Amino acid sequence: MTTKILIPYYSAYGHIYQMAQAVAEGASRVEDTEVKLVRVKEFGEVKDAMSSQEYYVKAQEMQSDIPEATHDDLRWADGIIWGIPTRYGSMPAQMKQYLDSAGGLWMNGELEGKATAVFTSTGSVHGGQEATALTSFVPFMHFGLIYVGLPYGENPEQLTAEANGGSPYSASTIAGPQGGEQPKEVDLVMAGRLGERVAKISKALKPLR
Repeated sequence: MTTKILIPYYSAYGHIYQMAQAVAEGASRVEDTEVKLVRVKEFGEVKDAMSSQEYYVKAQEMQSDIPEATHDDLRWADGIIWGIPTRYGSMPAQMKQYLDSAGGLWMNGELEGKATAVFTSTGSVHGGQEATALTSFVPFMHFGLIYVGLPYGENPEQLTAEANGGSPYSASTIAGPQGGEQPKEVDLVMAGRLGERVAKISKALKPLR
């Protein structure tokens, strides 16, 4: 029986998009797993305001073939891995709107019992990566999702003094103050492990839902 993994993400400058691809690759390593990437819709006001920024424009063009996320995508999934960049220590408004508009799924308990996880990015080392994962936990609990972390036993690279991503709460990367950095190989490895972990847990939970 196929296990279906959804990766809904929002990415202004492409860092979360790159992480999403690594997460998808990791989930695909689990036998009989189907993976779908969808991007959360951008606000028109943001698109207009940032249209003069070269990095933003290129990143949006790079993602143009990724379908926009719908609520039916959430219904389709057995497991959901969210790509959530940090905005002041919490999720961006684009992602919040996508969740806020899914009240019908909450009311009917349609996401209850599905495994979920987060990967994120910040502009700096202490930019709120852990805060974003932890604050995202709150709405996910309201939907009845089962949160999956990234433990040290499966991810020893987290135990480091180096400036790379990763925590027990989520996979992550550092974009740099101007967004010019790219995800490190170690960040992509950790993202792949998160995808694989959620796919395995989703497969185990599916017969129980």
